[in-house]
Amino acid sequence: MNAPVPPAAAQSRFRFAGLRGLRPFLKPYRRVIAAALLALLAAALSTLAMPVAVRYVVDSGLSAAHSASVNRYFLGLFALAVATACFAALRFYLVSWLGERVVADLRSAVFRHVLGLSPSFFEVTKSGELLSRLTTDTTLIQNVVGSSLSIALRSSLTLSGAVVMLMITSPRLTGIIVLVIPLVVIPIILAGRRVRALSRASQDRLADTSALAGEVLNAMPLVQAYTLEDLHGVRYDASVHGAFEAARRRIRQRALLTAYAITIVFGALVLVLWIGAQDVVSGRMSGGELGQFLLYAVFAGGSTAGLSEIFGALQQAAGATDRLVELLAVKPDYTLPAVPDTLPSPSRGELRFEGVGFSYPSRPTPPALSDFTLELARGQTIALVGPSGAGKSSVLALALAFYRPQQGRILVDGVDIARVDPRELRRRIAIVAQDTVLFADTIMENIRYGRPEASDDEVRAAARAAAAADFIEQLPEGYATQVGEHGVRLSGGQQQRISIARAVLKQPAILLLDEATSALDAESELLVQEALKGLMRDRATLVIAHRLATVRSADRIVVLDAGRIVASGSHADLSEEGGLYARLAELQFNDGASNEQAAPA
Repeated sequence: MNAPVPPAAAQSRFRFAGLRGLRPFLKPYRRVIAAALLALLAAALSTLAMPVAVRYVVDSGLSAAHSASVNRYFLGLFALAVATACFAALRFYLVSWLGERVVADLRSAVFRHVLGLSPSFFEVTKSGELLSRLTTDTTLIQNVVGSSLSIALRSSLTLSGAVVMLMITSPRLTGIIVLVIPLVVIPIILAGRRVRALSRASQDRLADTSALAGEVLNAMPLVQAYTLEDLHGVRYDASVHGAFEAARRRIRQRALLTAYAITIVFGALVLVLWIGAQDVVSGRMSGGELGQFLLYAVFAGGSTAGLSEIFGALQQAAGATDRLVELLAVKPDYTLPAVPDTLPSPSRGELRFEGVGFSYPSRPTPPALSDFTLELARGQTIALVGPSGAGKSSVLALALAFYRPQQGRILVDGVDIARVDPRELRRRIAIVAQDTVLFADTIMENIRYGRPEASDDEVRAAARAAAAADFIEQLPEGYATQVGEHGVRLSGGQQQRISIARAVLKQPAILLLDEATSALDAESELLVQEALKGLMRDRATLVIAHRLATVRSADRIVVLDAGRIVASGSHADLSEEGGLYARLAELQFNDGASNEQAAPA
């Protein structure tokens, strides 16, 4: 399921609670954080010392009586500047390193978490949205941890120190500055609520845009075949415009906030400077003291204005963190016992369904399976046939523990798989599906996915067993050939034989074949069928096939309709019985005979 979205009230609340989700990722780097804070403190202190040095330069160093010390004062100023630069550079390096490291850890944690979620989550969540959270949201957090948060701390420290020094320099003028602070802070707090909500909306619209683009790009042959380029171009333009409008509202709010803060702060500085100038003229303050006060006032004003701008970035990052934390909070549909059961070793290759009833979480009615009971032993081949929607693919999904049945239980080698770690279960099962999944890698690595620790020789042996070695070795780069995204550089038959080689390499005890040859031409089907015969030998094999000619030799054929077993037996027995299987067989075989008779000589 999609990660839950917080209610509007919670989104608009003024706080950075979302950033608390970063604590587990910051905790391992406490020493780096401490070093960065020390560098930040040292840089702030050296910066705050500069106005004092300027005061002495103005009041003492520039007078004729103290001309000999002028070099010493300027040398001190230069030393403070060098110290500030060194500490600032150290702070920048440490904080930037921290931002990169934390975001790398966060991306890895989110991606690994997503890999472990249930298939029901991916039924309703677009891959483009997940990619947006892994890229856009983490980039926002990187900017905050590696820059904005440091600037906010530096500005806060500088502001606090500047206010203290302002009070020491001139309490009367400081009182005027203090009166202005609420005029800046209160609007920032009020506007921050809206900024956070707008930031969340902007990120959601951007995720929608990424999801739309990913969906279209993954279906480009269909889009171009149906000349849908203009239609999807218009839809994408509309989505981009929606994301732009959401971002524009957020930017406008932050721009107005920044303009207001700078106007109020520097307006107050001008007023204070005018009053201070009157004090210098009347002799109540020296020129050096006014210069010192003015510099601290500039520090305070600049820090306040900086905080008003960083505030928006922090709110935006809090929204991004919320989205990632929500994703990390999504749990699989089922939980394992504290101490999972283990499967016997070596595997006996036994699979049994006992009174299984199952409905998909995203579509609870009608049930996909009802009172389904089936037993499969090593060396046995059982074929599942029936019309589309009969529940055949659901049987395979349950066998792989992609879902949990609502009634009954499923056992592998006599152990209830509900109490077994799914990873341990799936190591004993291989599937060859109609829609072959190949990664944008070499043929060698795509076969090796069946058993990642396998040697090159074992991969080549698996390819020979799958009748794939001949075509692979004829390619210019052989096993090093890049298959392209989704295997587009290979034919359907070649892709399927690589998929079979992957299953051979895995050496499973239980084999699942899901329409493994239905999309192939006659020649490719013959080659794949030969490869499958070798793979099925001495294994428990569960076959789904719409073309009944491919399952005639199965030990048993189970006929499904509306999630229930309506018949079971051999091809000959089921054909004689009549019923659904006989009708399907008559339609397919008679249609095939008609086509042969109608074919020209």
